[in-house]
Amino acid sequence: MSINVQKSYGKENQGAGTLYLVATPIGNLEDMTYRAVQTLQQCQIIAAEDTRQTRKLLTHFDITPEQLFSYHEHNKAASGPELIRYIIEGKNLALVSDAGLPAISDPGSDLVKLAIAEGIAVVPIPGANAALSALIASGLSTERFTFAGFPPREKKDLSALLSSFTAANGTLIFYESPHRVAKTLTVLQETLGERQVVLARELTKLHEEFVRGTVSECLQWLEEHPPLGEYCLLVEGKSAVIEHQEQQGWWQQLSLEEHVSKYEAEGMNRKEAMKKTASDRGLAKRDVYNALL
Repeated sequence: MSINVQKSYGKENQGAGTLYLVATPIGNLEDMTYRAVQTLQQCQIIAAEDTRQTRKLLTHFDITPEQLFSYHEHNKAASGPELIRYIIEGKNLALVSDAGLPAISDPGSDLVKLAIAEGIAVVPIPGANAALSALIASGLSTERFTFAGFPPREKKDLSALLSSFTAANGTLIFYESPHRVAKTLTVLQETLGERQVVLARELTKLHEEFVRGTVSECLQWLEEHPPLGEYCLLVEGKSAVIEHQEQQGWWQQLSLEEHVSKYEAEGMNRKEAMKKTASDRGLAKRDVYNALL
């Protein structure tokens, strides 16, 4: 067993540089933190997923690094070792993604592994994140959750992935493109059943939107409102499904009169109580009214 202990700000890191993982805004530039700006100003090298996108950010905050490198999925094998060499030589390097936290569903995680293998300090500079921003505003459980990134494209692989979450109690979080979100929802319904889901898009931007409902309701929404922009797709976990089922069946041991009386005791008038009782039992309101005459 080999243990790795990192003291990011200790004397043992003198000589070599540091790899900083710097969060960038997911839409609203005002979400850039003071520490993130200061870190980018102090790093000699910045590695970016898309240098064109990052230049806009750097220009906005008047940041001029010595070097701006391209580092992405298609060149990581060649660029990774080169960037590590610069850090070993004593230069500080900041890694950024196009939006949000680097190293989440992007090749930044590979650069982190290379740095750790070389004994380089890896320092997170926290900030905006689409998945967690969507989760806290979703209305779904935040006690436990699973982030699954971008789901597979092929239906067979997608079904297999979703099936692995059948017994998962926490909220599920995915990233999905506008062209595939409806297909993913359809397979999700086939695999996990009719669950509560949330579609979040344009987070922190002018047209920020949360669509909350069942899978069927959200599929209907997408038919009437063509998908635009990338989505955070959140799905309630098994524990929430069971809780809903239990809540829906709590009245089964009650008579109609007892059912209505319970709602009246909670402050509803007679008419409201009968309407809610009818809704719980899947009955017409007049049926409840006639039965209680």
